[in-house]
Order: sequence, then structure tokens, then C-alpha cells
Amino acid sequence: MGRITITDIAKKLKVAPSTVSRALNNHASISEKTKNDVIALAEKLNYEPNIMAINLLHRKSNLIGVIVPHITSHFYSAIITSIQDMLSNTTFNLMVCISNESFEEEVLLIQKLEKLHVDGVLICTSSETNNFDHLKKMQNKGIPVVVFDRDCSGLKADKVLVDCYSGSFEAVESLIQSGCKKIAHLAGPQNSSTTKQRLNGYLDALKKNKIPIIKEYIHHVSEFTFNSGIKASEVLLKLKNSPDAIFAVNDNIAIAAINVAKKMSIKIPEELSIVGFNDDPHSSFMTPSLSTVLQPIFSIGMLSARILLHHLKGVNTKIEFRHEVFKTELIIRESSKFL
Repeated sequence: MGRITITDIAKKLKVAPSTVSRALNNHASISEKTKNDVIALAEKLNYEPNIMAINLLHRKSNLIGVIVPHITSHFYSAIITSIQDMLSNTTFNLMVCISNESFEEEVLLIQKLEKLHVDGVLICTSSETNNFDHLKKMQNKGIPVVVFDRDCSGLKADKVLVDCYSGSFEAVESLIQSGCKKIAHLAGPQNSSTTKQRLNGYLDALKKNKIPIIKEYIHHVSEFTFNSGIKASEVLLKLKNSPDAIFAVNDNIAIAAINVAKKMSIKIPEELSIVGFNDDPHSSFMTPSLSTVLQPIFSIGMLSARILLHHLKGVNTKIEFRHEVFKTELIIRESSKFL
């Protein structure tokens, strides 16, 4: 029969839909008999109120949109899980959107969320995004936006980020202190803020320790994926003056480097040390286990959601944007030499 509506109940009882609506809401103007008749028929027909219609009537959707570049990695799936955990005891529902690292798709998703009258947006921008007009438009309509993981330089908004620079600096310096002198960097797509911060940490660690910066040791991958890492690792490890260490922009790329090194019979870490970034769960179980930089993933998602909820509940009456930055932790495992 399809979903039962107020109109269906009204037709069966031969009353106006507005009467049914008032009866279901226990309005004083409706007699007890009519209320009882409406409630009895509603239960018999398994009527369920249209929450979206009710919310829109009150100019509130109780929807929160979250936009991530993809959900194939542990990082973003864990972020979404932590956001959902924060919303589980509230009236808000989560709508997950995936930009596939496309700026164009990200803009379209923002437009769709706007049409759905979402109450707020949590976003990690795509690696192509360097214009934030679509986010400013949301803010101008009174819809709070919280940026997480990747910075949006110049955008005035709440931000929950990670100190990628310090984490990268520490990782590269640990490689230097363990005796590595020819350290390569498998960097991410060039537009990404995290790519820039991790690259700067790598460069500054080399400069501080007076190690020459060799351009052919810096290779940008097109995507943050394992397959992209395979191609880049092959380029590096086939160089005549091949590196004795690789610092990778994330664990996927680092694991790709381990895979290529194994196929080329390069001993890890005796001949090549490898360090990643993220501390994905599988990093500790592979052989050799991966040294990496741990990010507090669940804390990032939970704090982002908490900040947005404060706005939606009217806790933040003044427009004061928070800028929170989490520290990282270097985890040394079998893929790199110990200090």
C-alpha cells in the first residue's frame, strides 16, 4: 500500500487532515473521541510521522552533512565512526558524502546539502580544493561549517587539524639519527595542505641536519593510494643513486614502497628504512611492521562533531572560531632502524 500518510487516515475517518494532525499532537481543540479514533486507526495502519516534514515545518532538518575525500581508508572511516558516536545520543542524523578527491564533486555535494536544509557541515576538503567560496556561501546562510584534517587557508571557520609538520620533522630526524643519509620523500598531491606540511617537515629536518636536498628524491604521487605508491616507489628505487630511506606521506604509500623493495630484494631496514604516516591498523601486522606517525583519529572526529554541536545548540552565541591542533606520536617498528 505504500507509506500511510495523515491524508489516508483523514479519508478513512472522513475528517480534515488538519484534524488528524491536531489529534496526533493532542491539541486541546480536538475532542477525546476524535483523538482516540485517530490514534486507534493510526496504530492499526502502522502510521509513522514524516520526521523530515515535521523538521522542515520548524525550519530545522536535524541533518548534519559530513564530506570526506573517500571512505576506503581506515582514517576517514574511523573519523565518520567517531562523529556518529558523538551524535548517537542527540536528535541529529548524519549524512555521509564522498567527494572522491574532486573539487567539482565537492561543490555539487555542498549544493545538495544546502537544498536538504542541513543544520551544519563537517568537511575534509578534496586534494584539488583551493577555492572556498562554496563553504563561505554555506556560512553566509547561517549554516556552521567545521573543517577537519586538511586546512583551508584563509577561510574563517572552526578547524580541527593535526600538526603534520612536527610529526614529519620528527620522523625524518629519527631516520637521520639512525644513520640514514639519502632520505627520499613520497609526497602527496601538491594542492593538499597535509602534503605541504609533511613536505616542509621533511625539508626542514634535512636542512637542520645539513643533509643535501636532492630533487629526484622528492616524488609526488597523484593519489593517496597503494597503486599510486607502487609507481612512485619503483621510480625512486630504480635510481642509480637510490635512497637508503623513504618517508611516505601516508601508510598506503609506505606499504607500497615496502612491497616494491621486497620484489627488488632490498633488505628492510638494513638497506632501506621506511616510515609512513597515520598508523593504520594493518601497519603493525604486516611483515616487516611499519614505522609510522600516529594521528589521534577518533579525537579529531569527536572534537569536530562536539564543536559543531555547540553551535547548533546555541552554546557558542558569539561567532568565535576554534582552531584546534592535535600532536602526533612517532611509532618505531621493524621497517626502520632503531636510534
